[in-house]
Amino acid sequence: MTPDGRQPALIALDWGTSSLRAYLLGRDGAVLDMVAGAKGIMQVTDRDFATVFDEVTREWRRKWPALRAIAAGMIGSAQGWTEARYLSCPASVTTLADGLVSTPGGEMMIVPGIAQYGPSANVMRGEETQIAGALALEPGLAGSSRIVLPGTHSKWVSVENGAILDFSTYMTGELFAVLKTHSILGRFAKEGAVADEDASAAAFRRGIDAAREARDLGRLLFSVRALVLTGGMTAGESLDYLSGLLIGDEIASALAEGVPNRLTLIGDPALCRRYRTALAVFGVTDVGEVDNAAVAGLWRIAQANKLII
Repeated sequence: MTPDGRQPALIALDWGTSSLRAYLLGRDGAVLDMVAGAKGIMQVTDRDFATVFDEVTREWRRKWPALRAIAAGMIGSAQGWTEARYLSCPASVTTLADGLVSTPGGEMMIVPGIAQYGPSANVMRGEETQIAGALALEPGLAGSSRIVLPGTHSKWVSVENGAILDFSTYMTGELFAVLKTHSILGRFAKEGAVADEDASAAAFRRGIDAAREARDLGRLLFSVRALVLTGGMTAGESLDYLSGLLIGDEIASALAEGVPNRLTLIGDPALCRRYRTALAVFGVTDVGEVDNAAVAGLWRIAQANKLII
């Protein structure tokens, strides 16, 4: 048992491209201990994932050798430890649990990704576990819901009868990073002073409004530069305006399929606040949010596969 008298039941890892979070979970799924660091798959030398796993979990496994381990994220990609191939939609918790793949030495089980095949092909890896966690934490979402996971590659996911039915991906975060770093649109931000909080919020809202009204991102993007050159915006406001354009365009596209009664957000709290602000501009104000979805999803999938001691 841990010093506070609780019995560990599972080791769960959220192992992505740039970071690794390992959790020691108790019999109720609560986090008893955690190790985090910049040990994502791109930071592991010579793909020696077994050594990293041993370093991160050694103390836990020494004290409780019967513990099983489960992981989700890019560790299951072709560039990871062992490839856990994509499963087709619709995909439920049972689908994910039945599709777990073991690492060569049996140290850990890896959650598979989810794919849509055909002309509108799409894939996710890691988000499926967050969805499983959201459904466990908020059972009301299982019947019929739409879940949004903002980020580098934002996902809009439709859930029906407890399964991922279909989903769309928007490269909003990556586009912002590329345009900020490698295009003329980011030059002013490097040269200009940072805007204050109120000015930043106003510029972000201005970008959302422009995207909602014009529905033409290709034409709007150059306005980030033109507005600064013509005195319509300060250099310090330009990146918030660009962010508003990109997020606003994503939401306009996603809502073209119909405005849901309720949306649920999963992700970084600050980014979720941005999406909540943008969604309100489009008239979507009933927006929920789920925290710690990845941990809850790993626990739920492990339960379904009977990995918990």
